[in-house]
Amino acid sequence: MAVIVVFAPLIAAAIAGFFGRLIGDRGAQLVTCGAMILSAVLAVILFVDVAILGNDRPTLSLFTWIDAGDLVVDWALRLDTLSVVMMATVSVCSAAIHVYSVGYMSHDPSIPRFQSYLSFFTFFMLMLVTSDNFVQLFFGWEGVGLCSYLLIGFWYDRPSANAASIKAFIVNRVGDFGFALGIFAVYMMFGSLQFDAVFNEAPNAAKETLEFLGIEWDALTIACILLFIGAMGKSAQLPLHTWLPDAMEGPTPVSALIHAATMVTAGVFMVCRLSPIFEYAPDALAVVVLVGATTALFAATVGVTQTDIKRVIAYSTCSQLGYMFFAAGVSAYGAAMFHLMTHAFFKALLFLGSGSVIHAMSGEQDMRKMGGLWRLIPITYGLMWIGSLALAGIPIFAGYYSKDMILESAWAAHSGVGQYAFWLGIFAAFLTAFYSWRLLFLTFHGEPRADHETMHHVHESPKVMLIPLYVLAFGAVFAGMAGYHYFVGEGRAEFWRQSLLVLPENDAIEHAHHGLPFFVPLLPFVVAIAGIAVAYLCYMARPGLPAEIAGRFRGLYQFLLNKWYFDELYDRIFVRSAFRLGYGFWKGGDGAIIDGLGPDGLAAATVGAARRASRLQTGYIYHYAFAIVVGVVVFVTWYLLRSAG
Repeated sequence: MAVIVVFAPLIAAAIAGFFGRLIGDRGAQLVTCGAMILSAVLAVILFVDVAILGNDRPTLSLFTWIDAGDLVVDWALRLDTLSVVMMATVSVCSAAIHVYSVGYMSHDPSIPRFQSYLSFFTFFMLMLVTSDNFVQLFFGWEGVGLCSYLLIGFWYDRPSANAASIKAFIVNRVGDFGFALGIFAVYMMFGSLQFDAVFNEAPNAAKETLEFLGIEWDALTIACILLFIGAMGKSAQLPLHTWLPDAMEGPTPVSALIHAATMVTAGVFMVCRLSPIFEYAPDALAVVVLVGATTALFAATVGVTQTDIKRVIAYSTCSQLGYMFFAAGVSAYGAAMFHLMTHAFFKALLFLGSGSVIHAMSGEQDMRKMGGLWRLIPITYGLMWIGSLALAGIPIFAGYYSKDMILESAWAAHSGVGQYAFWLGIFAAFLTAFYSWRLLFLTFHGEPRADHETMHHVHESPKVMLIPLYVLAFGAVFAGMAGYHYFVGEGRAEFWRQSLLVLPENDAIEHAHHGLPFFVPLLPFVVAIAGIAVAYLCYMARPGLPAEIAGRFRGLYQFLLNKWYFDELYDRIFVRSAFRLGYGFWKGGDGAIIDGLGPDGLAAATVGAARRASRLQTGYIYHYAFAIVVGVVVFVTWYLLRSAG
């Protein structure tokens, strides 16, 4: 069953990719969607069997992959609770996105290629979450990076899509370099890359030191921080976040797949999977908290100023990933995974809902050119409300249970970084509610701001696009209340069993269940309602107020609108410097030295010699006769001298 879950998307991707012209668009869609639905159904069965019923399944070893001296690596499927939670989440969301793509991409000329890329992406993500060793983890890690490059740049005839895909690839390479160094450090310390072997020895390695940059450091801290750098790139955390909003250049199903349950959650999953290492590296966990909390606030502040409907949701993803990371940083790994699961449903719902809006608006993505849509596309409007309520953390909806537990755990950690994360998380929760309802009000309410022709063609999406939204909406409503007991409630120890490790003194979730001040669980709901109220004031009651505020605080507005100037800063420090260095190597190194002394130099010397030799060719007979006489004289002289000698 597990083999089918993982490899069915790969087989479907191969069929659609290699035989797409033979089976046609409809055949490619049937193959990939059928395989993903089968994978999703079996993954849910596995989840119930392993996680809910507690029927532990041993790691399934497929074959020995690497056998080189002391390094032995199997290709295996690890089937513990953490893996099956991710398998179910990834496959269900991916199946919904595959089906949605049938309608959304119906007019695209490259449907088999798109469906193949989606399934290939899903295979690599499933390979990542079922990995039993660092090498297999890295294989899946790089695979989703490759597929994100292919999907973001799917419309390769658009320069902006090509630039966005290259940017995502390069930024992730920066993080992956740190990730690879972390894996090297683990192998150097433990002599193995198998998870269980490393986890068993982690307590003994807690006091080991490692020389790095000429200084003695705590070895586990260095290894964990290097591994976390990989997570920062893959999951778009400061300062390796800049690729995420640009990834919106891909088709909307790509945005949902990358930003909901798959690629960007890989970093959170990795930190939780490696909890038996991170628990013995408290300084590394503190770094995770600081980066996660800062990213949560940063992305939320930027989201309030964006006008592209997909970019608002993209920055929301960046912010919510920050919540997941600082939950993991305070050792609330169960809360991090709980929010990962609920977030996958409501964020995929919001992305696909925005795609439905874009589909209705004939490709328009600027919210300033929308408005007045709620009567024309009421189903999409209602579904977007459900996603926004879950994102804002309103009671009953999924985000209320998971995000509130993260904030309560941060408070209950009773540490400086925990307090930092709690208060930044509270402010980010206010901003989350504000930009969510800003999106709803600008998109669906007020007077229509699009031209008459566009508004005339506004229509509800077809059923093939709406049915996946219903599935995701069901998860966005009920996943929180259904999963609370198992993920973070009283049944969490029996649910997670050995897949997560939390030292008793670090158990923030346990502390959050006992003795919290009354305002801690109440505050997230209060700030969410306040954010919705402020959005209503600004975009419904007094529509001119945002422009007044932007004009009065123009410097702050420009700072947020330009995303804290990270792109400009990186362009000044890295991009231009790289161009100047490359230009110098090109002109001074390649042109002047290599070509100058090599091929070009030899060619120039040959041409010069030939030009000088050509001057001897005058065309006059007496010149040639004179040359012959001189030659004869030289030859005779040489012969006589040789004979005399």
